[in-house]
Amino acid sequence: MGSRSGGGRRRLDSATPAHYDVPTRKPRLTSTALQRASLVVWMLAWLLGTLAAGTSVVAVGAPEWLGRPAAALMMVVFSVGLTHRCGGRMRIWPVLVFVLAIAAVTGQTVALLASAAFVTAVLGAVLAVMATRPASSIFGSIGEYLLAIGVALSGTVSVAAWNAPVEYQRFNLLVLGASLALIISVVWNLGAGLHGMNKEGFWILVGGAIILILVLAYSSFVRTQGSETIINLFSDVVTWTRETFGGIPRPVEVLIGFPALICGVSVRSKRREGWWILVFAVIGTAVVTTSLVTPSALPSYIALSTWYSLLMGLIVGLVARHFVMRERSNRAARAIELVSRVEPPRTSSLR
Repeated sequence: MGSRSGGGRRRLDSATPAHYDVPTRKPRLTSTALQRASLVVWMLAWLLGTLAAGTSVVAVGAPEWLGRPAAALMMVVFSVGLTHRCGGRMRIWPVLVFVLAIAAVTGQTVALLASAAFVTAVLGAVLAVMATRPASSIFGSIGEYLLAIGVALSGTVSVAAWNAPVEYQRFNLLVLGASLALIISVVWNLGAGLHGMNKEGFWILVGGAIILILVLAYSSFVRTQGSETIINLFSDVVTWTRETFGGIPRPVEVLIGFPALICGVSVRSKRREGWWILVFAVIGTAVVTTSLVTPSALPSYIALSTWYSLLMGLIVGLVARHFVMRERSNRAARAIELVSRVEPPRTSSLR
């Protein structure tokens, strides 16, 4: 199992194959053919639902009634995918979501539509993060980054298709809180709890929390307690940026959500506490899924703002990844640790 180098330090034998470090349940479907068929059906439902829901954002001559049934389909698809990925009970959670979807489509009351949009946004944001896999290379982490954003964008058009009469700020905060609570409950087991985190991972988690608090507190303070001069200055900068570039990057995505997505999938390739970094990634995906919830939101402005946030967040994330993934000191390298970490395939349950 172990070997000694010339300096007498114990090292892990690199020839020993690594194993997944989280207990997993038995596959729900024992037949390989049924597994592939169910995956194909899920993918087709996700693709068709995304395209149909997108007709509520892009005018292509589709019937107006198509939006909400497509959003209902996407809500069920998200629930099935997330429940399977997290090893949850398929007979409970997707069934409850299906009942809500049918009630929202048939009843179309304000409460039902707002609830359906809320659940769709939360499930889409969390699934976007949970669908990723560990990435040890830069190009691999960028690929996982783009995949997560793609899933989140499908959640964006799905939430928009509900056309729910909600107040954006309150809705966004509720989705952020629920998404964080849901992913923390899942990551607690995948990341070995807080006691399984080393000093470096702990300070990364604390640093991310501090940045989040500062960004939210400062923005709230400026809006409510800031002087008229500062408020007018920010307003002028926002107006000029919007008129010049057509969109404005969102700080919470650029500084927290998207960099955490890049760093999280990278750290997961070595240590399972990378999942705790991905807790902050759901902040970015949740902002994406809620960006078109109000009917008054301009799709072109939201699209450009998201594009700018993606580019800037990717740059910040790659810079942060350089420091997070750099080799440890000689003293820290004495510990026995795996060179790489394995996880089940993307279509398999994580626990």
